[in-house]
Amino acid sequence: METQKKILVLCGGKFAFPALNILAFEKFICGIGIGKGNKTIVDALEKEAVEHNLGFRSFKDKNSMDGMQVWINSIQPDYIFCISFPFLLPESVLAYGKHRFINFHPGPLPQYRGPMPIFEVLKNMESETAICTHFMNDAFDEGNIIFNDPVPIEEGDTFGKLTIRLSKHTANVALNMANMLQFASIIPNQPQDETLSSYYGNPVLSDTYINWNRMTAEEIMALVNACNPWNVGADATLQGEQVKIIEASIIDEAHDSQLGTIVSFDGRIKIACRDNQQLAVNILSTDYGIMTATQYIMLHPEKKDIPN
Repeated sequence: METQKKILVLCGGKFAFPALNILAFEKFICGIGIGKGNKTIVDALEKEAVEHNLGFRSFKDKNSMDGMQVWINSIQPDYIFCISFPFLLPESVLAYGKHRFINFHPGPLPQYRGPMPIFEVLKNMESETAICTHFMNDAFDEGNIIFNDPVPIEEGDTFGKLTIRLSKHTANVALNMANMLQFASIIPNQPQDETLSSYYGNPVLSDTYINWNRMTAEEIMALVNACNPWNVGADATLQGEQVKIIEASIIDEAHDSQLGTIVSFDGRIKIACRDNQQLAVNILSTDYGIMTATQYIMLHPEKKDIPN
């Protein structure tokens, strides 16, 4: 009977939990490393690791990565899985073994390299995304691809909804990968096509801000979903006030209002968009806090006379 492969998992938090659970249940895991985790998550993982006699290490920042090489050598895993691990692994660590480090990227490669592909695919109104399994090298998301496992994007998906679904899907992909490594002597892989590659950095305000004059209602709605909940909605200026739009829908109704202004209110704040469409806002965040459209209007008496 072939000896069970030992897998060390480097992760970044809750996204990896379903994968950790299923790999532990199947007795593949020999150690867990977490980067940038908050204290609650770190303590929970450490407790589980101690109870199951697994190696554990928390890497709070890039400086703490200096001890990773020695730690991995002490555990002697057959493979290292990375699931949303936030730090680039240095060459000294990767020298542990070629094709021993495998990353599970929550977006298709090479088209969506970078730390937040879930935000980008939603913002760009893609119909599907993927979990890309690839060998790792000394550059983010550039190693040889083992496979892209497609995942459809459903209507109404927000960043939060899609993240949860991809997290669960990653667990199945990771288990399939572990089983493949258990029985296959060679893992087929291919270099990434650099002519298709795009890298997206962490989103900044210009990426999350609604431009009423340039963006269609569909593009605005996609941005709202892509920003919910991690950015507490899409940033916007609404009649001179800075707000974040959290939940909304599109109404295909003609208007003659200036783009980005309130057209009417019927329990929803209807905002003028391009192509004779309107954005019906239900929930938004303001300096007063997160509130419904009705609460927002009540706090702005000057807007109460807007026709419905």
